[in-house]
Parts: sequence; structure tokens; C-alpha cells
Amino acid sequence: MLVDSPPERRAQTAPAPPTRRAAKAFGLLLSLAVLALVALASIAIGAKGLSPDQVWHGLFHDTGTYGDVVVDERLARTVLGLLAGAALGLSGAVLQALTRNPLADPGLLGINAGASAAVVTAITWFGVTSLSGYVWFAFGGAAAVGALVWFLGGGRGATPVRLALAGTAISAALYGYLQAVMITDDAALGRMRFWTVGSLTSATDATIAQVLPFFAAGTVLALALARPLNAVAMGDDTARALGANLGRTRVLAMLAATVLCGAATAACGPIVFVGLMVPHVVRSFTGPDLRWILPYATVLSPVLLLGADVVGRVVVRPSELQVGIVTAIIGGPVFIFLVRRRRTAQL
Repeated sequence: MLVDSPPERRAQTAPAPPTRRAAKAFGLLLSLAVLALVALASIAIGAKGLSPDQVWHGLFHDTGTYGDVVVDERLARTVLGLLAGAALGLSGAVLQALTRNPLADPGLLGINAGASAAVVTAITWFGVTSLSGYVWFAFGGAAAVGALVWFLGGGRGATPVRLALAGTAISAALYGYLQAVMITDDAALGRMRFWTVGSLTSATDATIAQVLPFFAAGTVLALALARPLNAVAMGDDTARALGANLGRTRVLAMLAATVLCGAATAACGPIVFVGLMVPHVVRSFTGPDLRWILPYATVLSPVLLLGADVVGRVVVRPSELQVGIVTAIIGGPVFIFLVRRRRTAQL
């Protein structure tokens, strides 16, 4: 028996006019060009400024001063910013579709809290002092909390509201534990204070190699879920009528978001607002179709993260602000604006 698609679903899945598809494709190419420029700025701008020519020689020719600055100090930082930004934006877009909440972000399901609690446990109880050690504890904590939220939210019968409530409750408990440990352990507080604000300063080739497989697997899985998440975002009844497997789609979406956000948090610490702002802004000009939202979020989120990192290096020279502080300063007013605009639209 054929089921007629509702009008809103037809509008979302029907082929867009060629001019609109061409405009979106051109916009995506333009976004890639902007990302390349921001990546170049990330390599060139710092305590010691470099020209584009010096960056080129540092990357491909010079093994002296320019090569030391570009390759040893900034290249890994820029690559990690690209990967982490894409992961945060993509996981945010997936979670917004999964929870049907346009103001959701990766912290909503407790993933950031799980990673943070695991790192402070590693420092306090197991004496871990290196970033390479933090990574695996942070990723394990993120994965454990993601699984716990899924179980408490109802497993295959989970609903967006139950998932959000479970994530909020677990986050509150874990952040309470984190603060209690850090207050009573000065050594843990000293080692955690930079990681907890979110930073790219400790990026190394080894860290990138550790988290790269998770970034790659999570990205492929999230992009492959664009079509089924389009159905889930429209409501359970409509999704079932269209033949979508709700349980499987939600399991895979939770897995993709946990892997992406867990890897980003493990490598950089908890960085807020990137996963909230970028998908929300992208949706304003792509419409609700996740086949466009996910690629745009993958490209534009690193633009925001690397741009914030560059700003943090410039505003307090010769020191710098951690990127997590800059995104919080930018994201707070933007979040208030988005909430007020959404409330106005509902009146």
C-alpha cells in the first residue's frame, strides 16, 4: 500500500529547482574557500606574524625559522581546529534533528560532562598527567555517558524529551562531582584549568593521530544519516508512515554524535556554542533539509572555531585567550538572540 507523503515532507524531499540547488552548491564551494582562508590565517597569525609567502616556504621549503613556527607550532593546531570544529558542528546538527530542538547542542546529552568527569578522575585517582592519556579517558567517559543517556531515555523506545531530560540530569550530577574533586584537590585543579575551558594550544601530531579515526567514522556515519533524520525530524508518526526505522536511526544518530563530540572534547576540552550556533545559522539559509545542513555545518563550524582561536591570539598579545573562552563570549549573546527570536516567532 502506497502512503502519500504529507505536504511538508514532500517539500523537504522533493528535488529543489535547479537554480536553488546550484545556489546552495555554489554557497558550499564559497564556504570551503572561506575555510581555506581562515586556516591560512590560523597558520600565519600568532605571537610572530607570518606573510603568506613565509607560510608557503615554511610548509614546503624552509626547515629553518619559518618551518619551525609553521610546522612545529601551528600546523597541528590548525588541523585539530579543522577536525574538532567539523565534529562539533556536525554533532550539533545531528542532535538538533534527533531531539527536534533547534537550540540543542552536544552538551545537551551530557557528552561534555562525561568527558570532563573522566579526565578529572584520571588526574586525581590514576595520576595521568599527559594529554595523550587524557584523550582515552575523555573519550571513554563521553561514550559511557552517551550509552547511559540512551538507556535511561528508553533505549529503542527513546523519545527526544526523555533523551534531553536524561542528559540534563546526568550532566548536573557529573558537573557536581567534577567541581567537588577540583575544589578538594589543588593538583587536579591546576592541571584541569586549561583543559576545562577548551583549547587548541596542546595540539600535537600524536593527539591528531589518536582521534582521527573517530572523527572519520563519526563524520561518515552522520552524513549517511541525512535522509532518515529528515524523516525523524518531522515527528514519529510521519517517520513511521514514510517507512523510517526510528529505533535504528536514533541509535546510529546517538552513536555518531557521541563519537564526534567525544573525540573533539577529548582532544580540546569542552568547547561550547559551536554545535549550537552553526547548525542553527545554516538552517536559516538552507531550509530544514539535512542533506544540505550537515555538509554546511561540517565546513562552517571550523571557520567559527579557527576564527575564534585567531581572535584569542590577537586580542591580548603577547598572551592569548583560550578558544573555549572566545566561543563562550561570542556564543552567549548569540544564544540569547536566538532564544528571543524563536520566542517572538512563536507569539
